[in-house]
Amino acid sequence: MKPGKRNLITDIAGLRVGHAIDARLRSGCTVLLGAQPFVAAVSVMGGAPGTRETDLLAPDRLVQEVDALVLSGGSAFGLDACSGVADGLRAMGRGFAVGDQRVPIVPGAILFDLLNGGDKGWTRNSYYDLGAQALAAADASFALGSAGAGYGALTGRWKGGLGSASCVLPSGISVGAVVAVNALGSVTVGDGPQFWAAPWEIGAEFGGLGAVSAFPPSEAPLPRKRMGEATTIAIVATDARLTQAEATRMATAAQDGMARAIVPSHTLLDGDLVFAAATGARALTDPVTDLFQIGHAAATCLARAIARGVHAAEPMPGDLQPAWRSHFA
Repeated sequence: MKPGKRNLITDIAGLRVGHAIDARLRSGCTVLLGAQPFVAAVSVMGGAPGTRETDLLAPDRLVQEVDALVLSGGSAFGLDACSGVADGLRAMGRGFAVGDQRVPIVPGAILFDLLNGGDKGWTRNSYYDLGAQALAAADASFALGSAGAGYGALTGRWKGGLGSASCVLPSGISVGAVVAVNALGSVTVGDGPQFWAAPWEIGAEFGGLGAVSAFPPSEAPLPRKRMGEATTIAIVATDARLTQAEATRMATAAQDGMARAIVPSHTLLDGDLVFAAATGARALTDPVTDLFQIGHAAATCLARAIARGVHAAEPMPGDLQPAWRSHFA
């Protein structure tokens, strides 16, 4: 496999990503927007998720497509970013048709960044406006690291961030991922610079340091965050024509990428979640092989995106954790 042109989830034709941040709040959100509605699904494996409209993503639901997906900081307050996106889409004339009304379908997920040092003493929730701003900023190119939903993210060791990656399969099908890394676990091996995701790195996309020669002794880790303070939220996407059930399988397979890149992952204290998006531009030519490879590619892209997010995070005044690049870049 090789990366797409940008090595971003927007290598999937028709998808765009927009960020918005509030530096004072030390938080932000990220929107994935399709040129037209797309099939979406979700897999939740963390023990403390925060979501909006994920129930309608089951294969037996009436609505099979969505207009956008949202990743946001702000814990439960961040779910309001979805409302800002939905109102913006409605103004564009987009949404599920019900009589003469349009109802945009905008599922979302949040991470906890309320204790990261920002000013959280608001009198009015800021996330509605951040959602609207992120929608307006949607483009094929977007920033990694301290950006969007990853702006105020933390991990078990290093400052978190927003990452993305893509690949093209031999069939010509493209797969990509975008992720906000706010995990309880660590993305690096011990206190060194090597990333757990190193075996799946392409080129030097997160430093080219390779894998460690020996893994540290097995240990029983202690949580560095409390209940509800951690979460890694992600979207994996493809241009393949998938049913909602097939997209659900892609999201489930992508969870393996989280486990490859974050140790430990899927804990009781994390709200780990993966959305899947399928634009349907390419028909499957060999359904068994194509679906097999799409699942593997989704996991690989997500692992790479997680490492890229932390690798690109920038040090800023007031940081509660060091940025990886301030020690090893």
